[in-house]
Formats: sequence, structure tokens, C-alpha cells
Amino acid sequence: MIGGLFVYNHKGEVLISRVYRDDIGRNAVDAFRVNVIHARQQVRSPVTNIARTSFFHIKRANIWIAAVTKQNVNAAMVFEFLLKIIEVMQSYFGKISEENIKNNFVLIYELLDEILDFGYPQNTDTGVLKTFITQQGIKSATKEEQAQITSQVTGQIGWRREGIKYRRNELFLDVLEYVNLLMSPQGQVLSAHVAGKVVMKSYLSGMPECKFGINDKLVMDAKGKGSLGASSDSDPARSGKPVVVIDDCQFHQCVKLSKFETEHSISFIPPDGEFELMRIKRMAGMKETQLSAEIELLETDTKKKWTRPPISMNFEVPFAPSGFKVRYLKVFEPKLNYSDHDVIKWVRYIGKSGLYETRC
Repeated sequence: MIGGLFVYNHKGEVLISRVYRDDIGRNAVDAFRVNVIHARQQVRSPVTNIARTSFFHIKRANIWIAAVTKQNVNAAMVFEFLLKIIEVMQSYFGKISEENIKNNFVLIYELLDEILDFGYPQNTDTGVLKTFITQQGIKSATKEEQAQITSQVTGQIGWRREGIKYRRNELFLDVLEYVNLLMSPQGQVLSAHVAGKVVMKSYLSGMPECKFGINDKLVMDAKGKGSLGASSDSDPARSGKPVVVIDDCQFHQCVKLSKFETEHSISFIPPDGEFELMRIKRMAGMKETQLSAEIELLETDTKKKWTRPPISMNFEVPFAPSGFKVRYLKVFEPKLNYSDHDVIKWVRYIGKSGLYETRC
């Protein structure tokens, strides 16, 4: 549980202050300012303990966001919650800055009342929050129509409100991949893998259902773990086609996992606007071995010859380096009487450099 939440600027001035529990006093605000923001030495740890009080803090640009508690809480949960708060605020008024926070402080307090209840996180989904808090940030020029709150609370689809209408139905899909490579001075590849994500922009009317196909079929390995492959046969060697094996992937909450496991297709009702449909943590590259070691360095006064730092590379190319392909993307909306052919669809592949270094 979280006892309080504070937002500071770079000078240590309090922009937002919300205390949820009685065990957190007003002196906690000053304690964080003095011991962290105005500390003589830079505080590198994201968790600071002051007088039996724990401060979990993150910094975005010149803004400090700190959660304070006297209980024994899960640190990973608190940081995940702080990142969600930043994501919610960005969806309402854009960039996190001192000016935007001051201009939208009333909106921020309303959001905190909905997100936290007596220190317990309740709801951080942006789509659901926008049905309760229809006020827009100052950055936005238009206001959304107030949705039916009752239907959103009791309905099964909390990430999309009903009654959305567009003059043109459009669907944009971006396949983003990041190539990670580490090469030795002798030209030997030490590690190589590709990570990526699928980002979708949905501007569809009604409550459409989308089906998304990747590289023909799902291939199950010997351990029973799911991996996506481009082969039409379970044996890649016999098919002769390139195989894309995904070690681990995460889907947005809108994806129907039951259909994914049975029909090997990604079926979902998309949220309105831009969202991350799928995140691929790792696509198989070359084999690698992990080694844990403890190294002690001895102090020396001798001069050492300057060694060249590793060479890094930045690039962006219009294709998927792993061979990841979208086979089909279909939209169904029977209630509003528009078909898949009436939807404007675009698929874009972008390959970027991740950690791409060569040691010298």
C-alpha cells in the first residue's frame, strides 16, 4: 500500500501532494526534498529509506515523482504503478513538464482519486479512466463526448467505449524490430538477437473484431512452448521457408488468448487510437551462454595506454530483419454494416538498431 504521492520540480518545490494514510506526515515532503533532491551527492538508488519511511522515486525530465510508504511493499509493483501514472498523464495532456502539471493540477488530483483508494491501486487503464473523467488536458483542443459509465463498469470490454464513429475507418499497423549485436575485435559474434513490438493505430467505428495472422501458423516446440514460425510445415528443414522463432511475447489485454491457443490466430477488439498490440522480448538469433563471475580490481599508479571504446551503429531500414511478416489483417463489424473491404489498412515494417556494438 502507498501512503502518499508527491510530485516535485527540479528546485524541490511541491507541485502535487496527496496523502492517503495517516502514518505519513507533512514532514515527509521536506524529508525527500532535503535528502534526495538537494543532497550534496547524487542519489543513484531509486529507493531511499529515511526515518523508517521508504521513498520510491523516478525522474522524468526535470520532474520528480515519489511514492512514500512505511509498510513493507513490493518495490516492483510501486515502480510499475508510477510508470502507469506517467502513462495516464501523458495520454491526457502530453509531455510531462512543470508547466503542463501546473496547468492541469485539478485534472491530476481527479485522476489520483480514481487511481488510488486508501493507498491501494485500483484502475490505471487509460480507456476506462477517460469514461469516468471526461475532462481533457489544456493541450487538447476537443472534448470527448461523455460515455455511458454504467455500461463500461458492468461490460466485459473496459478498454473501448461504445458509440465510436468515424467518417473513414482506418487501421495502421507498425512492426518495429530492434537488432542487438555484440561483436569481438576479431569479428566473432558474441551475442545477436532481435526484439520488437507491434503497434497499432485504430480508427474504427463501433465494436469491431480484428484478426491478425503472422507467418502462416504457430509452431510448437518439443517442450510445448508456443513460438511463431513462418513454415507451413512443423519441420522447417522440409518446408524450405525461413522460420521466425519467438522465444517470448506479451499481448495487450484485448487479445483473446483462448482463441490464440486453440485456433492459432490473434483475435481482439482493439482500443480506440494508438496502442501496443504485441511485444516480442526476444527472437532467436545465435546461441549464447551466460556466465556469472566476481572480479576484483586492484588499484595501480602505472599509466595505461588509451584503449579505443567500442564502435556503435545507429540505423533504420524499412523492413523486418527477422523475417517477421503479417499474412493477413481482417476487420469484422456486423452491426454497423461495413466489411473488411471498406477499411483502409496499412502495414509498415521498420528495423532499427538496438545495442549494436563492435569492440575494438
